[in-house]
Amino acid sequence: MKEFLGVGGYSRPVEGYLSWQHLLFVSLLMVIMVILAVVIGKNNKNKADKEKNRVLIFTAIIMDSFETIKIVLQCIINKDPLQWLYSLPLFLCSIQFLTLPLAAFSKGRLREASLDFVCIFGLLGAVLGTYFAGNNYSSYPVISLQNVVSGITHTTAGFASLYIIISKMVSMKKKNMIITFAILFSFCVAAYAANIFLDYNYMFLTRGDGTPYDILYNLVGGSNLWYPLSVVLLFIVYIFAYYNIYYLFSKKSNLKAKESISVKL
Repeated sequence: MKEFLGVGGYSRPVEGYLSWQHLLFVSLLMVIMVILAVVIGKNNKNKADKEKNRVLIFTAIIMDSFETIKIVLQCIINKDPLQWLYSLPLFLCSIQFLTLPLAAFSKGRLREASLDFVCIFGLLGAVLGTYFAGNNYSSYPVISLQNVVSGITHTTAGFASLYIIISKMVSMKKKNMIITFAILFSFCVAAYAANIFLDYNYMFLTRGDGTPYDILYNLVGGSNLWYPLSVVLLFIVYIFAYYNIYYLFSKKSNLKAKESISVKL
């Protein structure tokens, strides 16, 4: 347990980013994530919204509980009661610690927009936070508190994203798009302010930090102005692209359904 928690440092060598141990671990998590989302999503697809939402409530509690326990343990292990300041939910993937409970417990347009937000970024965060988490897997052993909890919470967000789609909880209404953007911008502003006061890299607005954001960081020459603006612009482009792809597939699905009905008649 001391070795898992990293009390006094790890005696085991770090397997490394993209090692077979890293790829095997995250691939197993992704397989479990997809299977659970498909099975539970299909089982709840035709149930009442209240029944569907119970799964989201349970998912939100599980995800936030794991992360809270990890933060508390890190503060104790490092003997630093302010360690939590560097674990705020201000990364693109960790925003789900707030938006998933919002989707599960709120009502009206805010709930619809929150469901859409989890749907849009949950699966992306699951992939980026597992296969592309170079910083984590280069710093800690694969089976460690940081990587195991990170893997679980990221794939839990991915599960929520897939479940929302499969169980038909997603709305993707154009009128709610402004709320989706407002959620994103609020977190970006909070992350930018936190980076100034903590000298940190929330939302990767300060530097690439060993993630795919490095490509963008190098393209703009590490500009303190253009880099964060470019990151936010990419978020906006991604949201627009996701909405349009969703509408495209929805139209095709509706067209096939109409054709099927016509044939039967």
